[in-house]
Amino acid sequence: MAAERYREKEHAFITIGKDIKAGKIPSLVLLCGKEEYLIRWYTDALIRKYVSESCNAIDLVGFEGEDASAGKIIESLETVSLMSERKVVLLQDFAPAMGNDLKSMPADDLKMLIEYFSDIPEESLLLITAPEQGEKKSGKNKIRTAVEKNGKVYDFQPFKDAQVRDFIEKRFMAAGKSYTSSVINLIMSESGYGNKSIEYSLYNLENDLKKIIAHSGAAPEITAADVSDIIAANPENNVFAMLDAIGRNRKDEAFRLLHNLLNMGSSVFQLLGLITGQLELILSVKEMKDEGVPPGSIHKKLGMHEFRVKKAMAVTVLYSMADLRNALSAAYEVDENIKTGLMEDSLALEFFIAKL
Repeated sequence: MAAERYREKEHAFITIGKDIKAGKIPSLVLLCGKEEYLIRWYTDALIRKYVSESCNAIDLVGFEGEDASAGKIIESLETVSLMSERKVVLLQDFAPAMGNDLKSMPADDLKMLIEYFSDIPEESLLLITAPEQGEKKSGKNKIRTAVEKNGKVYDFQPFKDAQVRDFIEKRFMAAGKSYTSSVINLIMSESGYGNKSIEYSLYNLENDLKKIIAHSGAAPEITAADVSDIIAANPENNVFAMLDAIGRNRKDEAFRLLHNLLNMGSSVFQLLGLITGQLELILSVKEMKDEGVPPGSIHKKLGMHEFRVKKAMAVTVLYSMADLRNALSAAYEVDENIKTGLMEDSLALEFFIAKL
């Protein structure tokens, strides 16, 4: 089978959409990346494309965990489909593709499977999924390298601003709801999407959009109040507000926001992660701003969403560079004090606010 090298010049969801439409999906595909929502979406899309619903039980074969062995996978790919366009063999969350070992597939078996990648029949499709694990970005491994050589890799990383906007608008339109640009901007600004300090993916965003739509009831339009009522409790927003209050020397307000966050169930270490993440962002934005980097270019250089950078930009005027470095140092010290048992969790955070 002819190899096709894939280098991401556009988001993977655009590329795979074009390839499905043009019938250019090869016999070997790896769906990977940070956005598990898109991995699942296009796994289902490829199955719907190639497997007849009436023949799902025969023409779709899935292997998970220790059920996967090279022999079984190869045998399934060599068996022709009955009434479907292609026989699809799915290796969902395939450990070797995520850089992990699989007991049912020792080194020799894995080597045999990889060598078979170049011989997969055109009438079959080996579909491998490998979402990134937490903060660990899936790097090159034998599976990915072999798929790049013999098939195609679609690496689904987080959406950019324009794609997030499109994602939101499509869900509102599908629900028959009208909206204004300011409402979309509010969601993009106040949701946690694009914040690397918290686990907030397209799954979370879609869930919040469903809540917003439900909150609007029978009303034809989504309003700012609908949005605020649903996502006002986002810990990231309260941390930004807390840092803003500290910068304005409103310690009582900062303490109130801290206790609200703790009462809402946020763990101390989650809050510390958010605080240090926000301070690092504010410091980076202030440094670039002082260096004369145009405001419209800062989010591109940082690889962050524009609305998060705008929020950080608003806080930079409240802190000097020395203040921000001292605050970051104090946050790291709080983390150390809690982990070593020198201070009790919530007390350490109160001390952090009082110290600034």
